Amino acid sequence: MMEKRFNIVLVGGGSTWTPGILKAICKKQKDFPLASIVLYDVDGERQEVIGKFGEILFREEYPEAKFIYTTDKKVAFTDMDFVFCQMRTGGYPMRELDEKIPLSEGVIGQETCGPGGFAYGMRSIRDMIELVNDVREMSPDAWILNYTNPAAIVADALNRVFPDDKKILNICDQPVNLLRSYGRLLDMDPNEFEPVYFGLNHFGWFTHLYNKDGVDMAPKLKEIITTGGFIPVDAEQRDQSWLDTYAMVRDMLVDFPEYLPNTYLQYYLYPDYKANKLDPNYTRANEVMNGREKRVFQECRDAVNAGTTKLSDVVHNDAHGDMIVEVAEAIAFNKNKTYIVIIQNNGLVENVPNDAMVEVAASLGINGPKPYGVGKVDTFYKAMIENQFAYERLTVEAYFEGSYNKALKALTLNRTVVDAKKGRKILDKLIDANKDYWPKLV
Repeated sequence: MMEKRFNIVLVGGGSTWTPGILKAICKKQKDFPLASIVLYDVDGERQEVIGKFGEILFREEYPEAKFIYTTDKKVAFTDMDFVFCQMRTGGYPMRELDEKIPLSEGVIGQETCGPGGFAYGMRSIRDMIELVNDVREMSPDAWILNYTNPAAIVADALNRVFPDDKKILNICDQPVNLLRSYGRLLDMDPNEFEPVYFGLNHFGWFTHLYNKDGVDMAPKLKEIITTGGFIPVDAEQRDQSWLDTYAMVRDMLVDFPEYLPNTYLQYYLYPDYKANKLDPNYTRANEVMNGREKRVFQECRDAVNAGTTKLSDVVHNDAHGDMIVEVAEAIAFNKNKTYIVIIQNNGLVENVPNDAMVEVAASLGINGPKPYGVGKVDTFYKAMIENQFAYERLTVEAYFEGSYNKALKALTLNRTVVDAKKGRKILDKLIDANKDYWPKLV
């Protein structure tokens, strides 16, 4: 019997994360064999650097798989089995504005949280809807694995437009990063963990973390973090802003010791503190553009000039790349492996609205995710989730209805803003900055 080989396209081929995904594909070639891989990006010049690196990598490590890169969507989306989607509408220049405009009003400037996440989400909706329509026209049965941020807003919008499409999976790599980091602290293989998790994307908590013997390691983890702090699994490769982000987990556990929090919750729990720690003139976007961005592209150019990737150090410990390839493998071969996914609630968190797009653990196989419910959550966590869900839903409604009022309500509800006068000032500045991307808000 001939081995099944898959065709995949990576949307956002010019991303600095792409080399890690390509390397993960090469590592997993026996477990997840490919016939072809296509990189697709609307920015051909940017993608070419990564594409040339990929050509050499696949020639050296995976010659059985056809590798190409293109800006032609027909080439990219025809006869595909899996679509890996990591778009960044507006690129880093718009991300910089997402972060600096809120900070100009004393509000947190962050890529996926607060007004920055609002702006990014409003930009992403249009392109994600277009992508799904294009894929469905050319590859009706392909799985669309979306990890475009901010995932909660994008997932809610896609669920609204494509409610019956069971092959759109929205997923985020931050829970995987956390699980790997827990493994480092406990000196355990994170693949053996059985997590229990609830919340929204970038807004959730691990309630339990069982090892292979069924022992809950969460209490031990809390003790370790509370007494000794928390660092990411790949701390040696992280920028200072990420080390600061992980360090805040200890503060959150001291104040709210029930569960292990997602790192992004720091922005919602300590908005004034975090805003005061951010430099309005040099944000995370600048850090990335001057760090990871330059490093990855230079190392890709160096590999191309050398004619080999064997001396390249462009890929380190990449949870982002490993995760998305393993997710595709779990679906393709019906592995029913546990992942944390974004899915419509429908009673999974009993006392949260059924139409919220929640983030929970699920068994993932060929028929999609089979999510695990967590029952009712107590008042504090319920209120946090409902407030954030209302912000996300109003953002989506503002987009589809072209409603300035709903956009203002969304920002006013967001815990990083709260004040409607600040919200209006920020919204007006964001509207001006995003006039080429957003629908008109009236």
